[in-house]
Amino acid sequence: MSIRGRASKVFFRKTNGHLGRHISVTPANSASKHLSYGRIILDRSTASASFSNGNRETGLICLSGSCAVQVDGERFPLAKYDSIYIPRGSKLEVQCEAAADLAEFSAEVKNRYPLRFVPYEEVTKDSTLKFTAGGPDNMRQVSVCLGKNIEAGRLLLGFTISEPGNWTSWPPHEHAEMLEEMYVYFDMPRPAYGIQLLYHHIESPELVTAVYDGDAVLMPAGYHPNVSVPGHRIKYLWAMAAHRERVDRQYGVINFQPDFR
Repeated sequence: MSIRGRASKVFFRKTNGHLGRHISVTPANSASKHLSYGRIILDRSTASASFSNGNRETGLICLSGSCAVQVDGERFPLAKYDSIYIPRGSKLEVQCEAAADLAEFSAEVKNRYPLRFVPYEEVTKDSTLKFTAGGPDNMRQVSVCLGKNIEAGRLLLGFTISEPGNWTSWPPHEHAEMLEEMYVYFDMPRPAYGIQLLYHHIESPELVTAVYDGDAVLMPAGYHPNVSVPGHRIKYLWAMAAHRERVDRQYGVINFQPDFR
């Protein structure tokens, strides 16, 4: 497959352009084996969304606004950066009074794991879940929202916020044997943008592109550093799915590009 053909399976532009619930990425239309991703964007005119997740575990993270998520009759209030893990075989309803923007990630699983609501305040109090990474020119804040703090089959979910003009995912690394990954850029009003790379060999990258608010990039394999333009931050959700349910669900197990090890 050509580079252009591969790029069409790993890069999705402006996935936040739809009101209501809209799924942009699935294993059927992308290079993903497990991950699906979409947005639930609500306002007063479209104040709710209901669905069942079938054989897929689901992670939601609130990016802005506030809402209530009801799972099989149990109700949870979500505000900015709060998240919730929802087991397979659940019925969900999301309701808002004014406005809300939620990212939805899911992956198929064989087993059912416990429902878990994670307020962001809980994440900020744990130094293993919210921390500073990197050094000069690659400093960033990392928040692990659905990680070791919950039980799940495949999903790991969090977000990264760079310092202005800094690289992230640095040193370049990959973890394709255990995990596939996806980045979704958010809260980057123009003129902010970043540059995303995806490559096995830097001389022939699979993807080099500008990324803006709402863009999604899949990393089924390969090194995947990115960089923000001077004076602006990049902010992105990262979602990973373990290839082997539970066994490969490990955060931080990575292989560095040899030149930068």
